[in-house]
Amino acid sequence: MSPWDLSPNRKRGLTLAVASGLCAFLVLELALSARQQSQTWNEADHLLAGLRYWQSRDFGINPEHPPLSKLLASAPLLLFPLRVPVLPRGTGKLESNVAGRKFLYSNDADALLWRARLVAGLLTLFLALLIFEASYQMFGPGPAILSLLLAVFEPNILAHGALVTTDLGLACCLFAAVYAFYRYLKQPSALRLLEWGFISGLALAAKHSGILVFPILGSLALVELFGPVHFPTGLDQPAKERVRRLERQALSLAASLLLVSGIALAVLWAFYGFRFQARPGNEKMTPPLAEYVRGIKSPAESRLILRLASSRVFPESYLYGLADVLIVSAGPRPMFLFGKLYPHGRWFYFPAVFLVKSTLGFLLLLFLVLGRNPLGCSSTRKEILFITIPPALFFAVSLTSGLDIGVRHILPIYPFLLVMVGRGAWNLAVKHRVWAVVVIVLTASHVISSVRSFPHYLAYSNEVWGGPAKTYRVLTDSNVDWGQGLLTAREYLEQHRTTDCWLAFFGSADPGYYHLPCKLLPDPFLGWWGKPSDVVPRTYKGTVLISATEMSGAYWGPGELNPYEQFMNISPTRHLGGSILAFEGNFNLTLACAWSHISKAWELEAVNHLDQAIAEARQAAALAPRQVGAHFALGYMLARAKRTNEARQEYQTALSLAQTIHPEFQWFWVQDIRNELAQQGPKAVMSK
Repeated sequence: MSPWDLSPNRKRGLTLAVASGLCAFLVLELALSARQQSQTWNEADHLLAGLRYWQSRDFGINPEHPPLSKLLASAPLLLFPLRVPVLPRGTGKLESNVAGRKFLYSNDADALLWRARLVAGLLTLFLALLIFEASYQMFGPGPAILSLLLAVFEPNILAHGALVTTDLGLACCLFAAVYAFYRYLKQPSALRLLEWGFISGLALAAKHSGILVFPILGSLALVELFGPVHFPTGLDQPAKERVRRLERQALSLAASLLLVSGIALAVLWAFYGFRFQARPGNEKMTPPLAEYVRGIKSPAESRLILRLASSRVFPESYLYGLADVLIVSAGPRPMFLFGKLYPHGRWFYFPAVFLVKSTLGFLLLLFLVLGRNPLGCSSTRKEILFITIPPALFFAVSLTSGLDIGVRHILPIYPFLLVMVGRGAWNLAVKHRVWAVVVIVLTASHVISSVRSFPHYLAYSNEVWGGPAKTYRVLTDSNVDWGQGLLTAREYLEQHRTTDCWLAFFGSADPGYYHLPCKLLPDPFLGWWGKPSDVVPRTYKGTVLISATEMSGAYWGPGELNPYEQFMNISPTRHLGGSILAFEGNFNLTLACAWSHISKAWELEAVNHLDQAIAEARQAAALAPRQVGAHFALGYMLARAKRTNEARQEYQTALSLAQTIHPEFQWFWVQDIRNELAQQGPKAVMSK
């Protein structure tokens, strides 16, 4: 006898018991993995912002993201006396991240992160319950259990499920908003309308891409109105009566959508304290919004932001964040894919990332389901459309986003796909024993692949690409290395009793807090934290630790612009959670040495020690004569010292070298160098 042939009460009890066990396992996975990761890039920034939202309603801090996840994760911090640094008055990422880092590491960072991550993980637990509930109501207990099982072991959900970030929050709220709409259509009521509107507002408050909830809900309303499931018996009615019925339902849906939009906007305003101005006490934002939107490439988009501000449709802080999304998405923003560095995003990035970052078991189940009449029988056609249209629209928009730095940006498609696969795979399994074996094998493959990557889910890739240890060869940034690897690095150094080492670290975490004995190799963001640069030796024998993102050159550029490119062709001694790679041996660090002198030169220039700065820049140019940055720095410092002819010569050298860089990356240097040359007088621009 099948367990599903039991009485309804026993079947329901068994289903709930299995679901409870899976959710308990999910909590365990999240809790254990969260403790083994250092701070990822934006977590400190989000924590400080959330704390100040609670304490002073100052939404001018970190306006690039709406408040929901930040408020939730920072809530437990209110119970502790904390040291808070001087807060930034500007809206820039540098100021915000620096303040967040100072805040986190001037307190007990481990304790704060642990508590905040546990609370952030509640959204992941809620998402798992939603996936189970939606699948249960739409398709029954079997598909619900299978969907939940796939979700509990989905590496991308686990990777972001207990981080103080916004991606999982949006995935949860967007799925909840669609399911609330489905519930309203099944049984319309004022209470369900309020629920639908409230959850849609949560989607807006979770992340700026949550604004896609409106076109998604609108598309589902059109399907409900004109789709094949609208009136299964309507064709027997006279044409006029069918038209009148359609008009009545259109008006009803339009009114419902209008009310829901109003409720959603009210919820968003509630998160900003029903105040337009970002800062309390009539304090102004710096820079003003009219100046900030000049960074948007499209004049139409910048005018739209200003029009929304003048009409006060959205709070000021929300509009700053929306402007930031448009600025960053327009790029250029480097993209690393399959070992190649691109200067900006490509449409094929997210399809490729989806294939790399999803388990083989899940992918094969998905392709199997899509190939076997995904709409299924007419009795569930509406449900299938509700779980296929939202991810399709979200994914289509992502292809044009230009912000190609991680699978986390398409995380909202996963809940819908998990329900779709759970339903389709279960239907196949109950039809024939052979299909049941196939589904069991692929589901087991999904689970095993996920468990094998514990606790390093951020670096997950499936077995075709070599697993988490090899992800760095095909992807970068939050797909593999987001600064989370310092605890694993410390463990490795302690095991090997290493006290002399060099570290190239990508992230906003503080290596000193984790007691790493390594000196720091150059990093594009090192200057943010006010750390003095260590001068790197040209050759070194010993231990070198390099973050995967540093090796990719995503923030350096290709070829000689990247001081760590050589390490991509060397097999590491150890993969430290996929995030940081350990190398042991003799190394030529000439390019890193040159960059360390460049960094030192800029530090000296900042305190007006020009002679010493020039000496450092000259040494860098001698070490790496084809390094554009060295000649540019030397030219700049010579110009500041009023040594115009020498400055012009260095700028000309820098310009010539910049024009030999891969054409797609010349934008980073060429225009700036020409601008500096133009300031040196007419002779300086003749070579243009």
